[in-house]
Amino acid sequence: QVQLVESGGGLVQTGDSLRLSCAASGRTFSTFAMGWFRQAPGKEREFVAGINWGGGTYHADSVKGRFTISRDNAKKTLYPQLNSLKPEDTAVYSCAADSRPFRSPVSTDTASYDTWGQGTQVTVSS
Repeated sequence: QVQLVESGGGLVQTGDSLRLSCAASGRTFSTFAMGWFRQAPGKEREFVAGINWGGGTYHADSVKGRFTISRDNAKKTLYPQLNSLKPEDTAVYSCAADSRPFRSPVSTDTASYDTWGQGTQVTVSS
């Protein structure tokens, strides 16, 4: 069993940056892909970015070129970097751990992830 705790959200202005983090505890971290999702009010949860066990990354088109994701396996921590933020990026951001080790490429399907953090709010003002 793994537990995930996000941090780093907040209220920012258009064009600002935020570095989020997702700390994991429990089962082995390094062999599992990690995903980052967001959910805006009244909308379904959507995939934002993910990183597989080998460090390969995948980003949704809506954030490509603005958001990056990295991981530190020694610290069991995921680091999404959100740059050039827009009001439409406002959402609750959650990290998730893949249910299957060594999956590649990164899955964008929420059903592939069996553990979720509580989420952190990111609000971008215009």
